[in-house]
Amino acid sequence: MVRTSDRQLARDLPVRDRPVHDLSALSDEVLARRAALGARPEFNEIVRRHGPALFRYAKRMLADQGDAEDAVQEAFVAAWKSLPDWEGRSALRTWLFTIVARKATDHLRKRRPTPAEITTDSAATDPHSNPEQKARYNNLLAALEQALTALPTGQRSVWLLREVEGLSYSEIGEVLAMSYDSVRGNLARARSTLGGALSEWR
Repeated sequence: MVRTSDRQLARDLPVRDRPVHDLSALSDEVLARRAALGARPEFNEIVRRHGPALFRYAKRMLADQGDAEDAVQEAFVAAWKSLPDWEGRSALRTWLFTIVARKATDHLRKRRPTPAEITTDSAATDPHSNPEQKARYNNLLAALEQALTALPTGQRSVWLLREVEGLSYSEIGEVLAMSYDSVRGNLARARSTLGGALSEWR
């Protein structure tokens, strides 16, 4: 039986000294509050939970795996340093996308545009077992990557955040510092351009 004094002692322990239990059940807000106090396991869980989506976004924005890895690493370093100032007015995921979008933009400014590396996500599974269908599917993905790379940066970013990552218009506006109407406009133009570029695949 746990005594009241023991419960009080556990609450008073610094976060970094508490025993680590299953962190996957904790909300982002709880993880962020604990990480802000220096809890490394909680921050590692944030990285595990949101890292894949941030990398997926950065890789398609930068069309370079190395630059994407750098941008995400820089974003998490910045997040670790800034967590004590995070006030929770936006979702943690939105805040992290804001940081990685800024880092990706910094990388784009440092170099000239380069052709997209035609790859598919290793996590994605091809539903077609027929070789001819599989080849067509892979060609479609390659065409989509090329069309995405040709989009203006703002349109590409809005499209990825909406269509791939599922952020709301308001969240995208917060991430990219755009008005609601600008998000809608950029998304509409991106969809129109991509639709035209991929018309032969319909």
